[in-house]
This record gives sequence, structure tokens and C-alpha cells, in this order.
Amino acid sequence: FEENKNVLAGYQEKFQYILVDEFQDTSGTQNRLVQLLINYWNVPNVFVVGDDDQSIYRFQGANVENMIEFANQFSNDLKTVVLTNNYRSTQPILDISKTLINKNNERLVKQLPGLSKDLLSSNSRLSELKHLPVLQEYNAVKEEMAGITQKVAALLSEGIAPGRIAIIYKENKYGEELAAYFRLRGLPVYSKRSINLLEDPFINKLVTLLRYLASEHDTPYGGDEMLFEILHYDFYTIPPIEIAKLTVEVNSKKYGGEQTSIRKMLSDKAKAPAKDLFDTGLNAGLKNAGSIIESLVADVSNVTLQQLFENIIQKAGVLPYIMQHPKKIALMQLLTAFFDFIKEETSRNPFLTLEGLINIIDLMESEAIPLPMQQVSGSDKGVNLLTAHGSKGLEFEYVFFAGVNASSWEKKRKPGAGYKLPDTMFSQAAARDDEELRRLFYVALTRAEMHLYISYARYKNDGKEMEPSMFIAEILEEHTGIAAEKVVVSAEDLFAFQSLQFTAQAPEIDKAEEDFVTRLLEKFVMNVTALNSYLKCPLQFYYQNLIRIPSGKNEATEFGSAIHHALEKLFRKMQEGGTETFPSKEDMLADFIWYMKKHRENFTKEAFERRMEYGDEVLRNYYDKYIHSWNKVVAVERNIRGVLVNGVPLKGKLDKLEFNGKEINVVDYKSGDIDKAIPKMKGPNDKEPNGGDYWRQAVFYKLLIDNYQQKDWKVISTEFDFVEPDKKKEYRKEKIVITQADTETVKQQLTETWKKIQDRDFYTGCGKETCHWCNFVKNNQLEIALHDLEEEE
Repeated sequence: FEENKNVLAGYQEKFQYILVDEFQDTSGTQNRLVQLLINYWNVPNVFVVGDDDQSIYRFQGANVENMIEFANQFSNDLKTVVLTNNYRSTQPILDISKTLINKNNERLVKQLPGLSKDLLSSNSRLSELKHLPVLQEYNAVKEEMAGITQKVAALLSEGIAPGRIAIIYKENKYGEELAAYFRLRGLPVYSKRSINLLEDPFINKLVTLLRYLASEHDTPYGGDEMLFEILHYDFYTIPPIEIAKLTVEVNSKKYGGEQTSIRKMLSDKAKAPAKDLFDTGLNAGLKNAGSIIESLVADVSNVTLQQLFENIIQKAGVLPYIMQHPKKIALMQLLTAFFDFIKEETSRNPFLTLEGLINIIDLMESEAIPLPMQQVSGSDKGVNLLTAHGSKGLEFEYVFFAGVNASSWEKKRKPGAGYKLPDTMFSQAAARDDEELRRLFYVALTRAEMHLYISYARYKNDGKEMEPSMFIAEILEEHTGIAAEKVVVSAEDLFAFQSLQFTAQAPEIDKAEEDFVTRLLEKFVMNVTALNSYLKCPLQFYYQNLIRIPSGKNEATEFGSAIHHALEKLFRKMQEGGTETFPSKEDMLADFIWYMKKHRENFTKEAFERRMEYGDEVLRNYYDKYIHSWNKVVAVERNIRGVLVNGVPLKGKLDKLEFNGKEINVVDYKSGDIDKAIPKMKGPNDKEPNGGDYWRQAVFYKLLIDNYQQKDWKVISTEFDFVEPDKKKEYRKEKIVITQADTETVKQQLTETWKKIQDRDFYTGCGKETCHWCNFVKNNQLEIALHDLEEEE
């Protein structure tokens, strides 16, 4: 906009009426964008909504001054409406909050004449309630946590829904400790926290591994410092003494003038034959790590960036490490979020290299740009544990505002290292910091609807004295009717509370995983891929369809998607053209090329060129084969949801529906070898008692559409249309006509599988030697049962 006035003018003409919601949260860049759009008019049509008292994101670039400057800029023509009716909180809660926020000077009511902001409780359900906020002083932090835990347990026993209760605190550390006690006590917990992935220790390990591979690819044997650290990672479980021995040997050879490195030594020792019968050779863990490193260094030049990261997950021991870890759910969330970041960057730049990715990460770290993630744990029906920032926009019947100590809220401010700020500048910055904190405190207070408990401790658990936050004094100074109530937790109750930390950790771990799986199952809807996966191996379903192990897209899958896209556009353009005429062959190929280029990041240079040439060939011949016989009465890429069969929710995405009145032939495009696909189209038999995957897919689609209440359709058949020719260069279609017996069989499979999934019966594998996930579990000693096939044999 700033560089191209014509582009700006176009958007100014397009957006003549502008609404800005949550104006107090706009960053400098967002505010500048608004200003550019409205500066064409002397009196623009702009409507901004915001609460200056809830401006709490200055660390993200938001600034309450944006609102003040806007008000001053248009003061002559500004129409201001102050909403003073509050429908969330009781009047006592509003009064105590007002006392606090009135001490701020950066407020519109103090900048604009005639404004008043005295909030009035206007919810008829709350307006007559006079529960005063309760201020509680505990002797020590552990007693505060014990007291809150007891109070919450009492509320739950009285029938208060867990979701109506919240514990709010300043820092995540407080919530993490309290959440652990809650889980050990058996209290349901739900917490969300914002984290910077680039500051997480687990993600730092992966970044270091990526950084090392980039370094070795650029300058072989130059990254010994990083490799030394990597070998100590718990992905490998190598005894530190073995790493130390190897390092000493490398250094001794260097002192002797020999050119070597840890990586080279690992490789040489792994290849060296045993000197004698008693020579045990290189430690097995080191040997394995060396082999992994060599494989990954080679991958840097030969696979896509997404595939490289997937190989790190699979080869470098990352996935087994996660699945064996007590906090595997949290680690899986971190891994998925970081992989999503890599996918996003490669989508933005299909030619991004590993070195380029490391440069992006380095730039983000040097400029303090976070890689944000919302980490969720527990069930959303649990007691809410939130930071003050995370509580914004929410409301709860009971709020426990905990840990309100100066050490958490008013940390010491330090001028920048290496220079001294002028006294006036530093005092202004300190005052501004206080006002930002006061707004954050205000937000936390006003989350409460009826009951508000504010608490702090006088001593740390180690006996060191702590001061209450300055905001406690501000409340007491203005509200003489409120006094700090000293709460004493009995020695017996405190002992019972502290004893929880010595309880076996398994219940907490089990509960965390149980809550995570519960959340997944609550949202789970059966599709044919999940059904086939479960029937093949419940472990495969657990890893691939439920918790969804992160993976990159491979070239075969993306090539198939490009073919699908070209065919979808072909039929859509025929329908939209109005003459029922198919576009030209070149038009169809252009859509294929567009998709391939858009998803270029999923192909190596050689694979992209090969697939482009092959796709051009198969699509040209496919077009010529069917152009004069295609049914034109069709629906393409139809998403169907909201279907129930025997109480099982179903969904599916169908490539094409061909109509003969209300009778349907479902068409599913298939790429790949047709000869390998034929056995999958057979129904139940002695070899495959559950039937083939494609047969089941055909029947599933009939159940899905026949039970779709929004349409009176009936599926007669499903046709698999192979878009790649067979070995004789012929294009083939295979049609399955579905019988009543077929539908009853798959309906039974659906019902039984759904029940097993809801009963969490997916921790037992099929036990077949060729099963990837069963072998993954066996090879990594994961504690998941494997089905014994001997009984069946």
C-alpha cells in the first residue's frame, strides 16, 4: 500500500465501510493498515469497538495508545458510545475492579472530556447477588495450592460443574504444579497455554539436529560440537561414558596430527572388523547413531525437506522416545506443531532448502519472533487452569485468582545492558509497565461472574518471605469492608496434600492420556479409511487415524492428488459452462500443471520432472479414451457428513457421483498398479474374512449415501476408475454391484468397530510380521499388547 498508491486506491474504493473489532489488541502494523485504508476521506466511515482497559498484548505489538490516538485524530467528528451495562459479573466484582483500573492514566475516560465508564451489573440473574470478593492470605505457596485444591474438591462434591470453575494465575509454572496435584487428587483439569516452540527444550533438540545436518552437508566433519551434544540426547540412550571414550580417542588422534572427527571415527569404527575374539567393538548405541547420522546426511540431498523431517522422526528414535515418554501427548503436540511450521514454510517457498530453513529459524530467534502454539491438556469439561492472558474473553461462575505475589507480578525492571536510560525515560517506562500489569490484573478479576477468591502466600516453600502484589494494597486501601482473611490449612490436610507428590506417577500419566484420547473420541467420526485401518490393525488405527503421527506428503500421494484435481476441474468447468461441453485437453493439463507447481515442495527436482512428464502422458491418453463416453449428469468432490448408521456417525468425500434419476454410480479415481488392486475388490473369503479394502469402500459409500437424509438418493454400484494404464497400456474401470448381504456385513463391521473404538480397544496390534506399527512397538519395547496369531493358526 505504501509503495503502490494504485493498489491502495483500489482497496480504498472496495472497502468504504470498515469495522475494527477488539481495537485495543491491534498491533502497530494492523493499525497502520487501517490508517492507510481510511486516510482517503477526511471523515471516513469507520466503526471501531474496543475496551482500552483490556489492552494487555503490548508484548505482541498492541498498544492502548492506538485507541487514544484514533480518538484524538477524529475528535471533531467522532461519535462515542460507552457501554456501561455489564452482563457478566456481580456489582461487588465490578466495583473492586473499577477501584483498581481507575488508578491508570492511559484511559480514554481521562483523555476525552465528558466520558464516564461506571459499569452496572445488568444481568437479572446476577444483579441482586451481593457476594463480596474474598481476599485470602496463606502462610506458604504449598498451603495456598492445598487450600485451593480442597475448595475446588468441595465445590465439585456439591455438584458444581468443573467447567464453571477457573484458577487464574500470572505464570504457567504455577499452573503446571497445581495441575499435577489436581490430577493426583483425581480432579478433572483443562488447561491451555501459549508457548514459543523455539524455546522448548524438545524442539531445540530437533533444531540442533537439523542444524547439524545442514552443517555436515555444507562442510563435512565440521560439526563435532553439535554431534557430541546430539549423541547425548535421550533418543539414543547411549551411556555417556561411551561418548566420552570416543571423544578422548578423537582428540588424541587430532593431537597426533591425524585429520579426524567424531562422525568419521563413528563411521570407521562401525566398519572395522573385530581385532580378536574378545573385541566387542564399537558400542551398539554409538554404532546405531552413526548409521542414522550417515543416512540422514545423505537424505539432505535426495529427499524433500518434509520427507527429511519425517525421516528424522522415524529413523532418529524421535517417535519411540515420544511414545515411551510420560508426557507423550504434550510432546506429540509439539512435534506436530513444528512439522506444521516446516510444511507452511515449504509451501510458501517450494525450493526451500535445509540451510534456508535454518536461516529462517535463526532470524526468528535473533529478532525475538516467537513460533507460537496453544498447548492443550486435559478434558474441556474439567476445571479451567489459565494464565491471566489466557483468560481474556472467558467467564466463570467461580474464579480463584491465585499466586498474587509481587515476585510474579511486579518483577524488577532492568535498564538495557551496556547503557543507562535517562531517569525520566525509565520512570515513564516503569509507569507504563505498571499500567499494563494493572490492565492484566483487571482482566483476571473481571472473569468472575459470581464468586471471586484472590489469594497470595507470605512465604515460599523454602521459607523465604514474599510480598503480596501492590494491587492487593490498592484494593485494601479503597475497600475498607474487605480484609485479608488468613487461611490456615491443618497439618493433617497439608500432609495429605504433600504426600500426593510421592504417589506413583502412573495415575497422572494415565489420566493425561485418557483425557487426550477422550477429547479425540468425542470429535471422532468414522470414515472408510479409519474403518479399513482398524480392521487391518488396531495399532495402525491408533497411530495413523486417532493420534495422527505427523508425516510429510510423499510424491506418489501428491501426484495422485494432482490427477484428481485436474479431473475435478474438468467436470466442474463442463457444468459451469452452460453448454455441457468438456474443456479441451490442454485446459485439463493446465489444471494438472497448476496443482503440481503449487505443491512443488513435495517433490525432489528429479521426481517433479518425472511426474510432470508421466502425468502429461497418462492424462492425454485418458482424455482421449473417455471424452465421448463420460456421463455429464454428475456431482464432483461431494463431502457428506451428519450420517448415522446404527448409531455410528459417518462421513466421506466422494470423487464423483453419476446419476440415472435418483440412482447413483459412485466413481472413485485410483492411481497405481491395477493388478495389485484387484484382490482388494473381493468380498469376504477364507483368505480375507473381512473382505478387501476397496470392496468395503464401495459398500461404505452405499451406506453413507443411502442414509443421507438431505437427499433421496440410492447407490446401485461403485466404480473404481484407474487413471493410470495397466501393463498393456489399457485404461480400465472395475465396477462393484452391491448386494443386501454386502451392506449387512459392512454395517456389522461398522457397529462392532465403533464399539471397540469407543471402548478404547486399540492398544492391541495384529501381530503380523509385515505390520509396520506392530514392528515399531516390538522394536522399541513399547508397552502395548500384541495379538498372538498362533492361536488362530
